[in-house]
Amino acid sequence: MPETDLPLLIETAKEAGALALTYWKKAPEAWDKGDGAGPVSEADLAVNALLEERLRGARPDYGWLSEESTDDPARLEARSTFIVDPIDGTRAFLAHDGGFAHALAVVRDGAVVAGVVHLPVHDLTYSASIDGPACLNGEPLRPGAQEVLSGATVLTSKLSDNPSFWRHGQPDYQRHFRSSLAWRLCLVAEGRFDATISLRPAWEWDIAAASLIAQRAGLLATDRNGRALRFNRSPPQSSGLVVANPVLHEKFIENLAFWPD
Repeated sequence: MPETDLPLLIETAKEAGALALTYWKKAPEAWDKGDGAGPVSEADLAVNALLEERLRGARPDYGWLSEESTDDPARLEARSTFIVDPIDGTRAFLAHDGGFAHALAVVRDGAVVAGVVHLPVHDLTYSASIDGPACLNGEPLRPGAQEVLSGATVLTSKLSDNPSFWRHGQPDYQRHFRSSLAWRLCLVAEGRFDATISLRPAWEWDIAAASLIAQRAGLLATDRNGRALRFNRSPPQSSGLVVANPVLHEKFIENLAFWPD
């Protein structure tokens, strides 16, 4: 990985944030993608174009995977690949909620080696490289130390209330929600919440950058069966997500029903 990959991601994420803010609260054109994929707006596409121009212009030999680009199978042959979500939390963006993020990652040989999650409204930039600390605006992150499911603060969706997902009944944790899945991981890395789980398939562009940030903060980030996350796959999804400190993570994995691939 070039030494400049992380600075490149940070610089480009902030540029993306400045562009997104020119559309925020300005009633950008938006439409539904269909098939349960949720909304997209002209702002998503403009940010995507900017990211591709800046990142691929700087690293033309890298592959490209973005939520808002047609998937090019050539990425599967690239040793290094950009995986990006131009606006993670488009619903929040369109609702004038500042909890949307730009998530940018570099993946090499299936593992994330640099990641940035930037929230322009809140002026928050989470970042990490494979050989460095996880940081928020340049300061190291420190996650929480909760070790039991009961009373844990967990970022998830109402889907986790389904008893069929749990071996021994749903734990009595406190459920919270944020529209941006990438930000959820970062909030756990920051210690503001104890865990985040996703009990549906997770798209790589939602979790790639933030999974490295979580791991470099000292958390475990796996699929819902406890298996290591791998990226730049086809299709680009993981079997859910569990992110927590090692002790709490084990408690989740012990209680979650196995999800066959």
